[in-house]
Amino acid sequence: MHWDVRNNRAALFDGIEEGGIRASSSYSSHEIDEQDNERALEGLEDRVSLLKRLSGDINEEVDSHNLMLDRMGNDMDSSRGVLSGTMDRFKMVFETKSSRRMLTLVASFVVIFLIIYYLTR
Repeated sequence: MHWDVRNNRAALFDGIEEGGIRASSSYSSHEIDEQDNERALEGLEDRVSLLKRLSGDINEEVDSHNLMLDRMGNDMDSSRGVLSGTMDRFKMVFETKSSRRMLTLVASFVVIFLIIYYLTR
């Protein structure tokens, strides 16, 4: 992709200098005839169409990235909501006395299970 952009850029700006279109060394600026003007016009049309395609591609790329960022933002918002709900439930569990007893019981079972697991191993 990067190499293709360089080729497109070289094709786009080939033959253009700061003062405009480069005249051939055998012609003076007054001797450019209609045929040279037509060739220059065709070159400009090609460059304009290339610029149009490039800008369209850039626009599509920006639109797809904006959609992706919007989806990521929505996913983060929903994850934040789920996480805050979980934290609220944990707070509620730790605040009540009976829940603390239940947590102590579950933690004891886990510790006993781990001890038995390591002893039988």
